[in-house]
Amino acid sequence: MRVSHLALDDFRSWKRGLVEFPPGATVLVGANGQGKTNLVEAIAYLSTFSSHRVGAESALVRIPADPASTAPGGAVIRVRLVQAEGREQVVELEIVRGKANRARINRTQVRPRAILGLVRTVVFAPEDLALVRGEPAARRAFMDDLVIQRSPVMAGVKADFERVARQRAALMKSAQASARRGASPDLSTLDVWDQQFAHLSARLSAARAQAVTSLAGPASRAYDEVSDSPRRLVLSFEASVDRAIGTDPDDPASADPCDAPAQERRTLAALAAHRDKEVTRGVNLVGAHRDELSLVLGGMPVKGYASHGESWSVALALRLGAFELLSEDGDTPVLILDDVFAELDTARREGLAAMASRAEQAIITCAVEEDIPAGLDHRTIRIRMDAAEGSAADA
Repeated sequence: MRVSHLALDDFRSWKRGLVEFPPGATVLVGANGQGKTNLVEAIAYLSTFSSHRVGAESALVRIPADPASTAPGGAVIRVRLVQAEGREQVVELEIVRGKANRARINRTQVRPRAILGLVRTVVFAPEDLALVRGEPAARRAFMDDLVIQRSPVMAGVKADFERVARQRAALMKSAQASARRGASPDLSTLDVWDQQFAHLSARLSAARAQAVTSLAGPASRAYDEVSDSPRRLVLSFEASVDRAIGTDPDDPASADPCDAPAQERRTLAALAAHRDKEVTRGVNLVGAHRDELSLVLGGMPVKGYASHGESWSVALALRLGAFELLSEDGDTPVLILDDVFAELDTARREGLAAMASRAEQAIITCAVEEDIPAGLDHRTIRIRMDAAEGSAADA
């Protein structure tokens, strides 16, 4: 699969934009603030409905340069896809400010989730250093993006889990307030919430565990390719429930984080064991929202022990491993490299360029073309900012 055309309306700095992408590598060149990253962000957003830059959808809608101008009510991302057999498909997402988004496939309106899985991307960006050095939330987001691209139905599971987790947390907060006033907390509905919470949490955690198990080999191989370090990269999934109650020696399935039914039983047991603590603190202490992706290099945790260069290599290996994993079913994702060559030394640049050259389609952004290794065959598109019309592209 590749993207042959991208059209934008009122997305970020783009008032109107139409860009044609050939097969192979395309380099978007422009000074900082011209809108090149906004282009690749739009393509990637169609993959998982998440951005590698912001959390709120409202930030994706263009803000007029003139404060007196009326702000647009939404943004439109439209791509033309070319499948391996040559079949073309137009996918469109309308991000509506303050309302539900709308989606279309070949001009036919569909539910937004119906377009998940049609556009597949892997993005490597400077923000990815947070995968290694940041908080667990960044690593959970990475796992979830991979899970959703492998199985789009999991987007609904994740959304449902987050909704139930918020409602259960609100109940815990209310119970905490009652306890502080000396009243008996009303927990009459908690068992119902626990059942829903445990079921959805287990499904999400099991899917993450399966993704990490599949990713471990490709990521380790990618690390060997982009790094000259003899140390081995090891990935593993750490379920929240394991930290809460451990595993049951009498239940072999409890040691398998990929077994969703077993993890559901264990989550219910953990919720029961931690109920008093949860009421006291007013939060959900156990669940998929506390899962972790463990990264170990040469027997030591990457976070806190790896050098800056090693951290970059691990982050890059995670993305390239994801690219290899998603390519296994024959539907190769678009490889997006957002302003990263300037951050890498010569050896890592060459290794990354070699992988980009093997992709069916790679879209690369950079401030100056000299950052791109000379051996990477590519087409250049220059991105500039027009004072009246916003970002524009010159082939």
